[in-house]
Amino acid sequence: MTSQDYRDAVEWLFAQAPNYQRDGASAYKPGLDNIRKLCDFFGNPQDKIKTIHIGGTNGKGSTSNMLASVLQECGYNIGLYNSPHLIDFTERIKVNGENCDKQFVYNFILKLKALPSEIQPSFFEFTTIMAFDYFSQQKIDYAIIEVGLGGRLDSTNIIQPLVSAITNVQLDHQDLLGDTIEEIASEKAGIIKENTAVISGDDKAVVQEIIISKAKEMNAQFIDATLLRSDLASDLKGKYQKKNIRVVLALVAELRKHSLTISDNNVKSGLLNVYKNTKFIGRWFEFSKDPLTICDTGHNQAGLEEVFNQLNDYPQHKHIVLGFVNDKKIDDVLLILPKNADYYFVKPSVNRARNPETYEALLKKSKLSYKIFPSVQEGYLSASQNCSIEEMIFIGGSNFVVGDFLEKNLQNDE
Repeated sequence: MTSQDYRDAVEWLFAQAPNYQRDGASAYKPGLDNIRKLCDFFGNPQDKIKTIHIGGTNGKGSTSNMLASVLQECGYNIGLYNSPHLIDFTERIKVNGENCDKQFVYNFILKLKALPSEIQPSFFEFTTIMAFDYFSQQKIDYAIIEVGLGGRLDSTNIIQPLVSAITNVQLDHQDLLGDTIEEIASEKAGIIKENTAVISGDDKAVVQEIIISKAKEMNAQFIDATLLRSDLASDLKGKYQKKNIRVVLALVAELRKHSLTISDNNVKSGLLNVYKNTKFIGRWFEFSKDPLTICDTGHNQAGLEEVFNQLNDYPQHKHIVLGFVNDKKIDDVLLILPKNADYYFVKPSVNRARNPETYEALLKKSKLSYKIFPSVQEGYLSASQNCSIEEMIFIGGSNFVVGDFLEKNLQNDE
């Protein structure tokens, strides 16, 4: 296999299979029938691995990577399934922080081309079975599986985990999951399995009531991570990580009941070495110090509020590069933007990207200081040219904005 063979195979995958990351709601295929067929076809690899299931609106990626780092510090071989990827497809499937082998991906895509016609997988269904099969072949000790979207009907919900966690519930993907917190919480709670403890990181009473009710129905222990208090720190620097750390600590306590040997030092070291152990980037990621340049993938309203609240703690003048996808309610976002900043609104390179020209009327009403650019890189270059060494740059608004930025600049920087 050449590098071109790999690229061609992945391009074929993106072109052939419905892909939510690329196409949005039209690619969403809720239900477990298709993933069951896929798993049967590949010998049900999900039944050959021990799993931990992480759901929720925000914090799934951070929580799963922090937990992976902790378990790697214990000496366990850990599989990690996250989405979406920022730069390369193989980021979605990792073992001990190393991306999935490209030869495996290429060979697996060849198998996809030979699938029976009655199995028509979505992009996410295909990557999910790929992860299960890879983890089974790699003989990992434990696999941490992040929910893709929702929970109840998500492809990952075919697993029988040791423990489940729901980091929080916020308004996001309302077109698919429901218009209210209650509806979305019910979808998230769908990952709760019989006799399997569920950890909640959400302190909203309405959310807890729904999760507790589902837990009782499934005879599953409910564990409230918000009651935990800890001064442990992480190398993931977002202030919002304190909430995720509590979920990790609750997960650790539950996993110890399953005979995992996890010392307090493993926990401390794992939290402080997430990037080293898992190569996780994109969450309050400090790209450079001169000038200070930070990117963060927070993209729904609750996530963006956390991001901008933290950004307001920095005294420097800010140059903010932002871009969004089509379902973003721009008028809501504009209400929470820092006022004393220069803005560079950009169009990320994904099919469902929102062109800033389509919401320029709102920008004019907001009286922000802004410019519009057709790409993330052009917006970033303009910001870097205008930013003095004492000022700072922030890049965000979407996973795809951060992905575009890192793809163009991180590899060049290495």
